[in-house]
Amino acid sequence: MFGIPDPAIWLAMICCIIGALICTVYGAMHWNSDSDSAVLEPDDVKWAEEEKKIDGEL
Repeated sequence: MFGIPDPAIWLAMICCIIGALICTVYGAMHWNSDSDSAVLEPDDVKWAEEEKKIDGEL
């Protein structure tokens, strides 16, 4: 097939294509989800406030 006789190469190519399709479908499903608000956890907010306070003292 297409000059590639080794089945391991075909398996790797098929896995890459399937992986890209899975990532595309996942990205399309979660495109506008509100999961970005979960990124700032209380520890991160505390760290940011302390960082601002330290920057203000400098």
